[in-house]
Amino acid sequence: MLSSEYLTYIWRPVTGGRHAFPIAARKTPAGEAVAAYCGAEADAAQLHDRTEVDWVREKSCMECWRILADPS
Repeated sequence: MLSSEYLTYIWRPVTGGRHAFPIAARKTPAGEAVAAYCGAEADAAQLHDRTEVDWVREKSCMECWRILADPS
């Protein structure tokens, strides 16, 4: 996993799963595509204002999980 005193990624439930995105994706304007660590793309607008129901409905992307867990 990336070691840092600062947050380097965020998990967000977007259509199709709960994916990990680089922290910089939070500042991407709505209407622009952002890519998760696994390569899945979503409109940046989907990274904001997610509800608890969104978190419950979407499964975590295991590919994002594996990528973040592998220190190499």
